[in-house]
Amino acid sequence: MKIEMDTDLRVLIETGESRRYGNVAKNKVLYAGLMRAYQIMEAVGSIQDLKAYSFLHYEKLKFEYSGISSVRLDNRYVHRLLFEEKEDMITLKLIEIDDTHYGNKK
Repeated sequence: MKIEMDTDLRVLIETGESRRYGNVAKNKVLYAGLMRAYQIMEAVGSIQDLKAYSFLHYEKLKFEYSGISSVRLDNRYVHRLLFEEKEDMITLKLIEIDDTHYGNKK
């Protein structure tokens, strides 16, 4: 599948370094999860094929994130890769870092 993304995210994926996404670049578990998700997204024929990878927890988001979909980078963290779906491609938007996602409490 064809993937578009912002320059900062592309640099992170290609080099493992990024000023904007430094917290992901420094965390080996999150970076490995990002690379795994990216490689799967690149390999699948359609966005619906992501449902076969249950560990990604692919979902279409609602409410303020309506029109955006997500996959989880790692099951131990709540970090998600957000993206817009189009007919023949996806556009990666950002990595959400939110400790309160899904009601997680500290």
